[in-house]
Amino acid sequence: MTATLSRAGPVRRAWLPVLRKLGTSLAVISTTLLGLLVITFVVGRMVPADPVLAIVGDQADQAAYDRVYEELGLDQPLPVQFARYLGDVLRLDFGVSHITKNPVALDLARVFPATLELATAALIIGTLLGVPLGVLAAVHRGRWIDHIARVVGLLGYSTPVFWFGMMAILIFYARLDWVPAGGRVELYYEGIVEGPTGFLVLDAILAGEWEVMRSALMHMLMPALILGYATTAYISRMSRSFMLEQLHQEYILTAQAKGASRHAVIWKHAFGNMRVQLLTVIALAYCGLLDGTVLVETVFGWPGLGQYLTTALFFADMNAVLGAVLLIGLISIGVNLLCDIVYRMLDPRTR
Repeated sequence: MTATLSRAGPVRRAWLPVLRKLGTSLAVISTTLLGLLVITFVVGRMVPADPVLAIVGDQADQAAYDRVYEELGLDQPLPVQFARYLGDVLRLDFGVSHITKNPVALDLARVFPATLELATAALIIGTLLGVPLGVLAAVHRGRWIDHIARVVGLLGYSTPVFWFGMMAILIFYARLDWVPAGGRVELYYEGIVEGPTGFLVLDAILAGEWEVMRSALMHMLMPALILGYATTAYISRMSRSFMLEQLHQEYILTAQAKGASRHAVIWKHAFGNMRVQLLTVIALAYCGLLDGTVLVETVFGWPGLGQYLTTALFFADMNAVLGAVLLIGLISIGVNLLCDIVYRMLDPRTR
């Protein structure tokens, strides 16, 4: 019995930091979510748009207006309205969209996979191009590839994505007719593939619908490349900065003095130590893509969360607006939490 208790002591002490960190993370997440709910609620009430008029129209009489006003609970004090809003959100009830007449939760489940697919494709492009470009620019500092990386970063940062989108449609659709103008797939292919993932390209592959897959890829090509270029500019710039910092460390000189090859010094030692920082940058880029596709989706008619949010703003559909903003915030918190977990797995110093 004594031996069992003595063995339980170290085990309990080993788990205490883990449980303490888990409790701290849950407290931070809960506080962040509560702050997000407060901000979305306050912004929803401060927007100069009348949700009642969006429902009844400007030709309705005062009696109909007052009835809908009371049904929405707008006659209650703000704390009561927030408590009601908080309870509905905790039940995943974001209300009903005034445009589609569907529950906002169903609308979000329908449009968000399209945004996720586009953002994922753009992140893959940005990572595959940005990381090698930034590393090579740092290794060959001051040479032609470094100048190319700087020009790519400057153009990617300074040029609005909607301008790139309009120029792409003008050149590659209107003039050259290489790509379709907008949408996610040709009209005659809509509804053929309705797979479990919501990623149309992947679902078409799983269903064996190769023509649908080809159409989906062609429609996704230009918006993904434009977002991918902006992501490449950001990731390449940060990769270059991280690599330059690592190349000036003493362990690099030590590895070179021991006869390590140039390839091993760069990709094994330097890149291995900067990958944790790079992971954070990629996670932030992904969050930026998820909430920054609004303009690109609007230009290309991409039926995702950005276009849904833009349409809701134009028609003062505040239930849809608040639901979309809250979803973006939840995804950002989730991605950052996952990044923190992976960060601790890759870097033993943070454990």
